[in-house]
Amino acid sequence: MRFELALTSLLAATGLAAPLEKRASRTTAPSGCLVVGGSGTYSTVQAAVNALSTSSTSSQCIFINSGTYKEQVYIQALKGQLIIYGYTTDTSSYSANKVTITQSKSQADGLTNDQTATLRAATPNLKVYNINLVNSYGKGSQALAVSAQADKQGYYGVQFKGYQDTILANVGNQVYAKCYIEGATDFIFGQKATAWFDGVTIGVLAASSGYITANGRDSSSNPSYYVINKSTIAAASGNSVTAGAYYLGRPWRNYARVVFQNTAMSNVIKAAGWSIWNSGDERTDQVTFGEYGNTGDGSKGTRASFATKLSSAVSISTVLGSSYTSWVDTSYLS
Repeated sequence: MRFELALTSLLAATGLAAPLEKRASRTTAPSGCLVVGGSGTYSTVQAAVNALSTSSTSSQCIFINSGTYKEQVYIQALKGQLIIYGYTTDTSSYSANKVTITQSKSQADGLTNDQTATLRAATPNLKVYNINLVNSYGKGSQALAVSAQADKQGYYGVQFKGYQDTILANVGNQVYAKCYIEGATDFIFGQKATAWFDGVTIGVLAASSGYITANGRDSSSNPSYYVINKSTIAAASGNSVTAGAYYLGRPWRNYARVVFQNTAMSNVIKAAGWSIWNSGDERTDQVTFGEYGNTGDGSKGTRASFATKLSSAVSISTVLGSSYTSWVDTSYLS
């Protein structure tokens, strides 16, 4: 990956300079960022978020020092861009991340899906770099690592770990690039978002049966579209997964639209590839479950009758629109 030294600073109404800064490593705070942990001003991520201006239209940023932060973080809608950086010695992927935010709320606590998330992101124009987002609840109930609820959100070199409903990609245009995504049941799901997953590693957990995606598109006019591009699917580290235990997805609603393309699939993927929702409630009459150019044992076999073999790859502009370069960090794209 090519990283150019670039520093763009905007003067926030609070008097803070908030840069979008690219480096090969990021072990100190970019100038103007609110700093969490270490010798920084804030001991929790939420405290730094609470200190942000909610009225400024200028860019703001937060830098999080190395450590594990046991908390749930809620970011309300802001008027300007927000960038959150995690400490890392290698910004190009998740492999050197040193910041983990973790908690264990689930729907078993009487909460909505959104309320269980480790990061509840309700603000548009958000960029998150090199942070591990973990919901440690485990098997038994919906328990999110992230609830992405706004337009133009980008997650770069981020790890998302959960079991059921790990990523709620729910509203607006979103991108997940060079990330790690882990789960077992419907762990990439949502209703209205158009989401592009680029160069991600999908790690599936030990389970008798599992589903990677559960798209909730409910009509032909709903824009929701998930494309997983140039990625990999395999058993998560330390997990023994039976061959054919996993489906690429099932339809949460009957207009579900998901494509896997140019992706390496290990034998954890079932030959049928795609599943109905439930017996007697199939929801497959209007689905678009597409594949193109996939490789590996999991890409082989006779796919479900409602699946589609595409003649070409879906372009990122088809999913995110032609102006995606104005908000996506394209240095992370494959």
